[in-house]
Amino acid sequence: MPLISVVIPAYNAEKTIKSTVESVLNQSFSDLELIVINDGSKDSTLDILSNIKDSRLKVFSHSNSGPQISRNRGIKEATGEYISFLDADDLWTPDKLESQFNALQANLEAAVAYSWTDWIDEGDRFLRRGTHISATGDVFAKLLLIDFVESGSNPLIRRHALEAVGSFDEALVGGQDWDMWLRLSAKFPFTVVSSPQILYRKYPNSNSWSNNVERQEIGFKRVIKKALSEAPDSVKRYQKDIISNRYKCLIVDALERPAGRKRALTTARFLWIALKNDPSLLRARVLAKVVLKTALVGVLSDRQAQALFNKLGNLSDVKALHGYLRLDPS
Repeated sequence: MPLISVVIPAYNAEKTIKSTVESVLNQSFSDLELIVINDGSKDSTLDILSNIKDSRLKVFSHSNSGPQISRNRGIKEATGEYISFLDADDLWTPDKLESQFNALQANLEAAVAYSWTDWIDEGDRFLRRGTHISATGDVFAKLLLIDFVESGSNPLIRRHALEAVGSFDEALVGGQDWDMWLRLSAKFPFTVVSSPQILYRKYPNSNSWSNNVERQEIGFKRVIKKALSEAPDSVKRYQKDIISNRYKCLIVDALERPAGRKRALTTARFLWIALKNDPSLLRARVLAKVVLKTALVGVLSDRQAQALFNKLGNLSDVKALHGYLRLDPS
């Protein structure tokens, strides 16, 4: 049996599925199986997969049910001692699995190894760096403050740990990945590979599922409530910081959506909630830029707004707000 099982949920992924699959099959760690759950794709995703000749690739087709159900289906098909997940439009560097596997071998108590993330666009071009946070051991409190794992395409997980915490929560409409990492971190130590090995594909100014910030907000609120209900008092006292941090990230996501009055109003609401929970943000120099961009997206077209933002600087750069995320409020 393969040592590592990789699970890819795929829905209408014809533009990226080949390069995503190849980023797994070309890993320096080759003792793996790749399980693709075709989630009712209506494009050429299945045809593309059928033309990839590699005995490690296994494809299972189901009616469309969503990524979390597809991941759970993939877990049931997996035979490896370790399991990792990858979205159908993201990429891994060739040493990702080997580095994470070695990190777990060097720390036998750890059940999860994660790496740093960088963002790329539709053409595989670098957009921005992720948080690049290195936290190890008991990371539950830090992970609740900041989702430094950053996507469902990141960790390598010992199978027994997944079995201990259960499957992805199919009732959540957003934040399913974060919820899973939090449940794992509540029971098991984490270890880290301090290198950007996950290339997370972002589609600025699109109306994709991942850019639906209203749905994200609903999901994140439930994840936070769920995690805090079982958290010790030492973590519960950081509730305002947890909420503020999440809304700072939602502000960045909202500012990358197509321009319009609704976008501006949504961003303004997120900003108000972030300020209400973290008044110190009023003293942040980035605040004026965020307010300015929020106002502009309500009155300008996407092209006009982008042209002006290029002159002012990339105001939606996640680093601008991440400088004000509170990883250690104490």
